[in-house]
Amino acid sequence: MNDVQFPGKPRLGVNIDHVATLRNARGGLHPDPVDAARIAAEAGADGITAHLREDRRHILDLDIARLRKEIPLPLNFEMAATREMLDIALKVEPHACCLVPEKREEVTTEGGLDALAQQSHLKSCIATLSQAGIRVSLFIDPDPPQVEAAMEMEAPVVELHTGAYCEAVLSEGMESTAAEREFERLRISAKLAESLGLECHAGHGLNFDTARAVARIEAFIEFNIGHFLIGQSIFSGLPSVVERMHAALEDGRRFALTGGGP
Repeated sequence: MNDVQFPGKPRLGVNIDHVATLRNARGGLHPDPVDAARIAAEAGADGITAHLREDRRHILDLDIARLRKEIPLPLNFEMAATREMLDIALKVEPHACCLVPEKREEVTTEGGLDALAQQSHLKSCIATLSQAGIRVSLFIDPDPPQVEAAMEMEAPVVELHTGAYCEAVLSEGMESTAAEREFERLRISAKLAESLGLECHAGHGLNFDTARAVARIEAFIEFNIGHFLIGQSIFSGLPSVVERMHAALEDGRRFALTGGGP
């Protein structure tokens, strides 16, 4: 476990959805996503993230209940803003709920919520969860109007969708114009969130290199990462991958704190 401590050390939330994807591909009980969460916790993860989708394609209701009961880390429950999911969240009482867009036909979450277009509905969901003592975050694209809408709805946290940046790096390289443009969108939106008093998280598509780069933006407090960690753990083992991701985040943050960051 990494014991490095310094001001602004970023938190790592490990998303275990795709352990459940592998389990469900064959049926049965193995591999168990709750076991993966336990291993991630022992390796130094700061939280566990799980998305209970409407079609239950990976995480199941029983997984959520067990994660809440058996894992001592904060549970970040990703969910669509529907009555069904609200009822489940209120019953389970996770540490946090991240409201995300959801389409049955998508393979993975394709973008952020349109907080501007759904203000009335989302504000009601935020109020209901907040009254139950559950921290609420909105998963949004890195656009200032979306950040401002989240603030107006009294969401205490926003999670900025890092997918466009990661895709630009993958297709054109870290130093490309496209990657620099998407990085700047993240930086501006994260700084705006911070200035408005919102806690700011990052997630989607991050690997060791892109996570290290995004961690240079000091406004990001938490990183929620799943698919890459679970995929890489096939080759390196989950404890090693969690520790290495923590080290990448800390490297990026330390680089910024010592004056080398963008």
